[in-house]
Amino acid sequence: MVTIHGALRPTEIITALALPSDQIGLAPTDFRSGVRVLTGPERVPVEAKVESTGSGRRVVFLHGLVGLNDHWEDVVRSIRHRAACEMLEVPLLSLRGDDCTIHAVTEMTIQYLESRPMEPSTLVGNSFGGHVALRVALERPDLVSSLVLAGASGLLERTMVREVQIRPSRDWLAEKIGELFHDRSKMREADLDRAHQELSVRGGARAMVRLSRTARRNHLGPRISQIACPTLLIWGRQDIVTPPEAAEEFHAKIPDSRLVWLEQCGHAPMIECPAEFASAMCDFFDELERREQRP
Repeated sequence: MVTIHGALRPTEIITALALPSDQIGLAPTDFRSGVRVLTGPERVPVEAKVESTGSGRRVVFLHGLVGLNDHWEDVVRSIRHRAACEMLEVPLLSLRGDDCTIHAVTEMTIQYLESRPMEPSTLVGNSFGGHVALRVALERPDLVSSLVLAGASGLLERTMVREVQIRPSRDWLAEKIGELFHDRSKMREADLDRAHQELSVRGGARAMVRLSRTARRNHLGPRISQIACPTLLIWGRQDIVTPPEAAEEFHAKIPDSRLVWLEQCGHAPMIECPAEFASAMCDFFDELERREQRP
């Protein structure tokens, strides 16, 4: 079940259904993959994985600290009949030195957006990726046409990073990653294995701590009201990492925003509730298109 609050449509409760198969468009394997080399303050080449599909308005997806492009794929398959989707995967836990800050990741994201002479993009960000999206919208509003934020940091966040272990045990990590979900059965074993491997590499856990700390220090409260573009907030009602109060504060402070609650859902709604997430995005696109058609 989904609850929507927003300035441009009345508060209501709707049931979001998966899109019909004839609207999904491309086969699951029809993703174009590539690598984009980005650079931060360290001037060390950072190889970001990019996957793209679909056609229409440009939509760029940004993941969280332990996120992957794969986490967006179910949502992307359901919206690519009306959006040119690009999933940008920056190897966050491999960053070192001055590249390992939210400021540097923001600059790399801006660099990526500038690399293609296209119209401004819709940025979709979860957790740390939502924080990056907000920073891009504040620093380079010319690159951003609209925002979709899910469990974004930047205002209020409860993080597991304070307790993170160097070379953590798999059981400890399973417990901490499990906290991101309302339904822990949605946690993927492959994601747990990959996170355990990355955090076991020397420097991986330190990178996670450093990125999280720079994000927490970059509190956006005084600047949030400067976000001028239309913004959709998609929030799990049972999110304990960026709890409901965070969503409500974003909604109150961003002038042109609407808030969609996903029930029985935690911090990763694109994984737990991809059909509802995609439906909310399509409703948002409908509203944007109505605006664009107004004289």
